[in-house]
Amino acid sequence: MNAAAHTSPTEPVEKPTNGIGGLKHLRHDIVSGIVVSLVSLPLSSGIAIASGVPPVYGLISAIIAGLIFPLLGGSYVTIAGPAAGLAPAVFAIMVSMGGVGDAEHLGQGYHFLLVIIFMVGCMQLLMALFKLARYCAIIPVSVVEGMLASIGMLIIVKQVPSFFGFTGKVHAHEFYQYVAEIPTFAHGLTDQAFAVSFSTLALLFWLGSLKHVKLLKVIPPQLIAVVVGVCLGMIFHLKDLGPGFLISLPKDPFHGMHTPAFGELLARRDLWYAAGLAVITLTMIDGVESLATAMAIDRIDPFHRKSQPNRLLFAMGICNIASSLIGGLTIIPGGVKSKANIASGGRTLWANFTNAICLIIYMVFARDLINLIPKGVLASVLIYTGWKMCEPLVWNHMAHIGKEQLGIFTFTIVATLMTDLLWGIIAGTIAKFAMNTYFLRRSVNASGIPVTRRATLFQGIYDFFANPVWRREMVAGNYHMYLNKPLVCFNSMHVSEELERIPTEAKAITIHLEENVALIDHTSCENLLSAVQEYTRSGLPARVIGLEAMQPVSEYHSSVRMVRPIDGLAPAM
Repeated sequence: MNAAAHTSPTEPVEKPTNGIGGLKHLRHDIVSGIVVSLVSLPLSSGIAIASGVPPVYGLISAIIAGLIFPLLGGSYVTIAGPAAGLAPAVFAIMVSMGGVGDAEHLGQGYHFLLVIIFMVGCMQLLMALFKLARYCAIIPVSVVEGMLASIGMLIIVKQVPSFFGFTGKVHAHEFYQYVAEIPTFAHGLTDQAFAVSFSTLALLFWLGSLKHVKLLKVIPPQLIAVVVGVCLGMIFHLKDLGPGFLISLPKDPFHGMHTPAFGELLARRDLWYAAGLAVITLTMIDGVESLATAMAIDRIDPFHRKSQPNRLLFAMGICNIASSLIGGLTIIPGGVKSKANIASGGRTLWANFTNAICLIIYMVFARDLINLIPKGVLASVLIYTGWKMCEPLVWNHMAHIGKEQLGIFTFTIVATLMTDLLWGIIAGTIAKFAMNTYFLRRSVNASGIPVTRRATLFQGIYDFFANPVWRREMVAGNYHMYLNKPLVCFNSMHVSEELERIPTEAKAITIHLEENVALIDHTSCENLLSAVQEYTRSGLPARVIGLEAMQPVSEYHSSVRMVRPIDGLAPAM
């Protein structure tokens, strides 16, 4: 899908809505929900195993999300459930809370993890209540991309043992430990299991390279790979090698669900610090990735509908609370399943509901068939998913935006892999602040503005967090906004609020960048241009005056921009 989709003569004029009104599109959502369920089944199972719990808990999480999310709304075509992006964080939390499990057993930290997920859900409800979703925009785009890339790397290395069919004890927990033990995993591989895993992964990469095959937009490569992997597993008789090579769902998957150990965690004062840090980490990662995924899916929604960030956080909060109470994992919108939903013709959140019903049917009536899926095949699917999050194309894209964005992106990855996801985000954001400070100084020095009128560097840094809009006026139906401070990620929520308060009687929007706007960073430039495009597409013409007078640091349309220097002196990088 692309931006041209809205002009297609076959597109309905009416935009589908959620809730009761969306039931008129149920025939589309049933078909797409069935396709999504076939993707969700192996993906949710694999995510559970990657998180350190048996696969049934991933499926339960997807079911809970599918039953609740359509009733709450917040977005339109996103499919919620357990996400690969949170698997490393969930795994690390269980390690810190007493122990992690595997595909057959629960670890000692599992019941405490459920408490953490419950508290994260409560935090999300509070954030939605106080309309704090806008503060997630403070995290720079390059840092978010770095976080996702580092998560991709973590997913890859943690799937290596299953990919090789390694049956020994895995002692690694950190990224570098897994990397160091790769020779051990390779030496202890099981030939048949590795052959199935390798063939599945090779098939995924081959199918992924067939960009113009329309069938693969409806039937995702992951689904084809799993079907082929099951067939290969039967050919190589993996079932006869032992129970450790195939996934295993219990005979009664909904019996004996676990609940959070509230009282036990309250009594364990030695775990309070780890629990508090876990709640902060999971809340931040969950919020940032949820909103980032929703916005990414909005861009490919053929009806160009826009998610409601605070309502989405509220929905995810309720889903997480419900999931934790019956033993499920953290729930967020998923990119792979959401894209499959759009490609299959899904129109509303009722596709989530269909997905959940299908998963219930599979677990009750197709358990023996599901248990034929090799663990190595799920590992291959997750390795491919992780690769797409950190592949060279991602690095090339960041370099195309600007060398400084590549630097922040790389620094965030290194910091995350050396510490953890929370400290990686913090370190990347601090580095972005330092980079913006440097750019502001260079821009002000090169601007030619007399010293008596030039804002001091300290004032400029203060302006990073202040509302850059200082004046608004309506002239003959044209709403004018005047900005006089640097536009950076740290004050982008003010601009978003201003855009949301545009009077309904406005017939056009003009945004004026005045001379004191000495700097626009990539995050703010991307948000500003996207807002202009969205308003124009919706029939409200919008434009930015003054952007062309600023110096871009690269040819990318939303690269960092600074005051155009005098005498041909370009701002130094």
